[in-house]
Amino acid sequence: MALELPLTGERILLRPFVEADAAAAHRVYGDAEVMRYVGEGHPASREQTAQMIADYRRHQQRHGYAFWAVVERSTGELIGDAGLERTGHGVELGYTLGRRWWGRGLATEAARLCVAAAFGPLALPRLVALADAENPASVRVLTTLGFADDGTVSAYGRPHRRLVLERPGGLGGDT
Repeated sequence: MALELPLTGERILLRPFVEADAAAAHRVYGDAEVMRYVGEGHPASREQTAQMIADYRRHQQRHGYAFWAVVERSTGELIGDAGLERTGHGVELGYTLGRRWWGRGLATEAARLCVAAAFGPLALPRLVALADAENPASVRVLTTLGFADDGTVSAYGRPHRRLVLERPGGLGGDT
């Protein structure tokens, strides 16, 4: 079964990025406080933001999933990203929200939508998530969803906790 987008939650929806999202996405990715635990830990330039969106769009076309725009349903405002990406660690779950939306349970809602898509229509067998060792809030989101600690790895030049979640029943492909 193909994944139908958008993924709709109570307060947010996840949809593929479009080029026109660059300015709104840059308000998130250009914020040093938001980005301190993301990637290399630095805010993105406008060019880097545009490149990330282009990369997400290519990943969506190639694999049928990617990092998606997180949109607040009540306002229609793009507030961050959440999604799935093939990496050297496996299919990785990730999320980044703008500061104004922290502490409201929206990262958990977004991650829950991604897990449901991964283990439902996408039939993935397992998800991996990396959380900067200095970011306990992200680890809380993941453990709330049932991810189990799988040790520490080095990513982006610093230690990250690696957490995994197996598909219930352990069945599925590796799309």
